[in-house]
Amino acid sequence: MKIKRRTSPEAGVSIFELMTVTIIIFILCAFAVLRLQPAWQQIQSNAAVDQVKSTLRQGRELSVSQRRTIVLQFLAPAPGTPCLANGGVSVCLALTEMLVVPGVPPAPATQVQAAAPFEVIPVEGKVQFMSFNGEPDTPDAFIGVAPTAPSGVYYGATPGVPPSGMQFHSDGTFTNGTGNPINLTIFLGEPNIPSTERAITILGNTGKVSWYQGNGQAWFRL
Repeated sequence: MKIKRRTSPEAGVSIFELMTVTIIIFILCAFAVLRLQPAWQQIQSNAAVDQVKSTLRQGRELSVSQRRTIVLQFLAPAPGTPCLANGGVSVCLALTEMLVVPGVPPAPATQVQAAAPFEVIPVEGKVQFMSFNGEPDTPDAFIGVAPTAPSGVYYGATPGVPPSGMQFHSDGTFTNGTGNPINLTIFLGEPNIPSTERAITILGNTGKVSWYQGNGQAWFRL
């Protein structure tokens, strides 16, 4: 008499079944990563613009509340500095006080920049100060024309950081370091991804900080 072997429901699974399930899980994970990548890029860009605009607003508020001149600097990451060149930092912002040095009468008091910044903010991740081809000027129109990619910092219509440094003053104004108010425009984004473009502006006469999100063709206030 032939005995029929019963299959136990707890007999386990075969290697083939295990491999099949594993492959399906990897495929689903890959799809999830691809779907989440654009969202992650937007999160990084929003975090970067928040870092920059918070630093700029802090500089202005401190200059007004403490009646001091605050210098804004753009620092390139480098070993031995607060902005370590570790591959994860593209650029840093620094705020430095101008110290008042009493003069010997009848000489007036003078201001000297402190030896080290009191605040250094690294813009981490892949976000850089840069503009994209085809993007327009911000609604503030401080440049007057579309930015020239990849220039990411403009004072007035001129690309680049003023060599003398930029300053927030106790009356709220933002100047080029020689007492002349300047309008500043900063563009940010991840290279080759125009959907990550962001912009921050400072109105020189008042020091007002504004920020925008772009889509390659227009800007929207954040």
